[in-house]
Amino acid sequence: MNEDRLPVASLRNLGPKSALVLAQSGIRTIAELRLLGAAKAYSRAKAFAPRSVSLNLLWAIAAGLEDRDWRELSPQEKSSLLAQIRLLR
Repeated sequence: MNEDRLPVASLRNLGPKSALVLAQSGIRTIAELRLLGAAKAYSRAKAFAPRSVSLNLLWAIAAGLEDRDWRELSPQEKSSLLAQIRLLR
């Protein structure tokens, strides 16, 4: 089975709550997540559930798409992701 067809809950770093808010904002599969990218997916989830979505979701998505632990993201990678978020506003 192609990994991209799997639900976002199967991606590293994403637990049930993260998967739920992503699904509620229309992102259900890893393929959909890859297509949007971490910044757009985070922005969509944040718009859907502003009080329950933190930057940890952004880090989790970005690292998960690379099969890395979110704590491995460097300060430079985090800064780049934040810059992408600002461009989407």
